Amino acid sequence: MSARNPGTILDLERISKVRVNTQAILKRAQHIQGQKVPKKQWQSAWLLKAVTCIDLTTLAGDDTPSNVHRLCLKAIQPVRYDLLKKMDMHDKGITTAAVCVYPSRVADAVKSLKAANSSLSVASVATGFPAGQTPLETRLQEVRMAVSHGATEIDIVINRTLALTGQWEAMYNEIRQFREACGDAHMKTILAIGELGTFTNVYKASMVAMMAGSDFIKTSTGKEAVNATYPVAIVMVRAIRDYYLSTGQKVGFKPAGGIRTAQESLVWLTLIKEELGNDWLCPHLFRLGASSLLADIERQIYHHVTGQYAAYHELPMA
Repeated sequence: MSARNPGTILDLERISKVRVNTQAILKRAQHIQGQKVPKKQWQSAWLLKAVTCIDLTTLAGDDTPSNVHRLCLKAIQPVRYDLLKKMDMHDKGITTAAVCVYPSRVADAVKSLKAANSSLSVASVATGFPAGQTPLETRLQEVRMAVSHGATEIDIVINRTLALTGQWEAMYNEIRQFREACGDAHMKTILAIGELGTFTNVYKASMVAMMAGSDFIKTSTGKEAVNATYPVAIVMVRAIRDYYLSTGQKVGFKPAGGIRTAQESLVWLTLIKEELGNDWLCPHLFRLGASSLLADIERQIYHHVTGQYAAYHELPMA
């Protein structure tokens, strides 16, 4: 992970003046989606880069110690060893960036990774995920619990009510408290952009979250009707760029929800490269929140190596 973002004081005057040009954002998103993606070995190299940026996630009501254990093993060896060997990438230490689970499953993930002698990060969602509608003290306690069980990254959710009603100072103060509760753990702040209404609100929420000390800003919980979209991502990464230009502090970006194909992961990498530059093209500053994406990436790599597509049973489940 990158160096921690200490945050700044809340600049309400700056927040109040924000206006986002919707048409320009939509046009830019269209341009990025229309870009040609790399082919053949170059595509495979980019796909392996995408793998190293994945927060491999399971956030289901039927999560058990055994499927968390399987998730951890997949995160440690995300692409079949023989495929990596044929690409001469078997000894490059390719793993996903982290595993992401509910607070009550953190101990299971930590135990599985320790047993496999892996130093992979465990991320946990917290603060009343996904709605963020539980009392503040409960949300803070959830953060502390996840950290005490061994989570080194916490994905918090903002209180959308505060954002929708323009209570930016109250939102800033809540996030500052979450930051404190995280201790040494890195904090990713989920904006739940599908519930914020406008691009202007998304920009303001991004900026307030960064001023409050977020190490990453993340699009969605994956549980809303609208999740990671390219136009919203452009708004968020431009807020990241503006924050960097005014403070010198690099904040990471994490799209999540509905990212399922290898092709989409290439578009996300292109967007980051074009909008923020190569510095952000690493797990310290870019993550892809996904559960089913890895299976498609591995399928595409299998095709590159063998010239044919894998049958369902030939690749281990993600």
